[in-house]
Amino acid sequence: MYPKKLLDTNGGNLKIKKTQKLSGAVRIASLSLYPDDILCPWSKAANCRKLCLKSAGRGRFDNVRDARVAKKDYYHDAPEMFLDQLRRELSNFIKVCKRDNVQPVARLNVLSDVAWERHDIPQEFPELFMYDYTKTAFRLGKTPDNYPLMFSYSAEPKYKASVKLALLSNVPLAVVFDQVPVGETFLDREVIDGDQSDLLNVQSGPVVVGLKYKRTDADQSDIDSSKFIVRAA
Repeated sequence: MYPKKLLDTNGGNLKIKKTQKLSGAVRIASLSLYPDDILCPWSKAANCRKLCLKSAGRGRFDNVRDARVAKKDYYHDAPEMFLDQLRRELSNFIKVCKRDNVQPVARLNVLSDVAWERHDIPQEFPELFMYDYTKTAFRLGKTPDNYPLMFSYSAEPKYKASVKLALLSNVPLAVVFDQVPVGETFLDREVIDGDQSDLLNVQSGPVVVGLKYKRTDADQSDIDSSKFIVRAA
């Protein structure tokens, strides 16, 4: 039995709810797929899987986790059915937004890193503004205009080439800090407070989007040894 609904249009994610509140006449639809090696292909190189937000916030509840896993399995087991349902839900979401005179926005990779442009999703819905964080550097600058991306940083040695490629672009660089050094510089870029609005973040240009590490179920030893979290000086 596959999930009856894929999209959350009620602001169940705290960051999305905050973004929606601060951004005025917009409504955000989000999709939370439980991450794995296929849905997050660069998570091993970045060594961020154990610290992933999959277990933060509502993700600590079994029913929420199970729902995310069910959507992930649906994507793998019946991809055409999954994409058809996603298209239907996005079409309905856009109609409701037009009726209510708000801008439709979507973040389809709350926990995953799917290249939705390969499925033609942003191309099929040009009136829909999409955004995501990604660890897949070669996607940067290659998505449609209505689908800008932010690059997610890690200092892991296996990930250095990806970071180098991202720094050549003008996209925002999202960095997780233990304490966000707003106004200072990191990697020769100004650090801004990224915990307010993702819509502001994704349109902020070549800056560092500073994100405070959110507590997950990761072991303290994994947190202490992580090169995904930057220790502010």
